[in-house]
Amino acid sequence: MDYKQAEKYALSRPDVYKEYPFGPQTAVFKVKKKMFALLGICGKAGKELGSEFAGYAFLNLKCDPDEAFMLRDIFPEILPAYHMSKKHWISVVLKPTMPEKEIERLIDRSYALVVKKLTKAERTQLELTYSPTQLYR
Repeated sequence: MDYKQAEKYALSRPDVYKEYPFGPQTAVFKVKKKMFALLGICGKAGKELGSEFAGYAFLNLKCDPDEAFMLRDIFPEILPAYHMSKKHWISVVLKPTMPEKEIERLIDRSYALVVKKLTKAERTQLELTYSPTQLYR
């Protein structure tokens, strides 16, 4: 999965929109004003995540702390989140070695975690418009 594919997939989630609060190279994806993903590109020096990831796109995603710990053991492309809470967020480097279906699952999981924490009114509005499968896959 590359930058454009990740962007397209994140935008396919219900009621998602994109903003650029950190400049034109870093997209932030939100549902009901709550961020669930950040998409950027590692600089030439790779100072963000390490020199071995220089030039690759990366996603910061919300993640259960226990799951994040296990994922970091399984996938070398998953690291503690760059510039975010290392406990509740992960960075996923979009290298060809990272399985596309796993990236999609992590985007879906991040989205669902954020939707579950919305106010009851916001969550109800979404639940009246979309099926549980669309919101919490």
